[in-house]
Amino acid sequence: MIEMEASMSKRDLVLGEIQKVRRYTADLIDNVQDAEWFRQPADGVTHVAWQVGHLAVCQYALCLRRIRGEHETDAELLPADYFSLFGKGSEPSPEADIYPSPAEIRTVFDPVFRATESELAELSESGLDEETTPAHPMFTTKLGALQWAAQHEMLHAGQIGLIRRQLGSTPLR
Repeated sequence: MIEMEASMSKRDLVLGEIQKVRRYTADLIDNVQDAEWFRQPADGVTHVAWQVGHLAVCQYALCLRRIRGEHETDAELLPADYFSLFGKGSEPSPEADIYPSPAEIRTVFDPVFRATESELAELSESGLDEETTPAHPMFTTKLGALQWAAQHEMLHAGQIGLIRRQLGSTPLR
């Protein structure tokens, strides 16, 4: 359930949700050894590396590109090959050598999040009501894109938690 103080702005509320979900996700991936990042519990099942890379790509797309458009410096934030490796329509491969290392994935995942926090801190309340393009089945406004970003990350955090358990890790909670 989303808790909201009467004085909280929509921007602060959605930023708080994004931050809360990221803390949860980070706790999960901080408790996965590098050697486990590319292990798939069964054939055709995802792995932690794909999940984390996918979250970086989607957070960029939902919280940065859809909110403020593309910037010249985005290529420094998110390598172009991440879209083919981790974007919509990509499939996790058991071949670890086609992917960046866990540390390299984190050097994208974490800065995309920090850029999201920075950009959202500057976003006006009225800007949240602006429509986003292209059309998306889950939302029509910038606020909706940001809400979906938090929900989407929680969905993938659940998958990371399940992968951890299938690989023999104990629950964190």
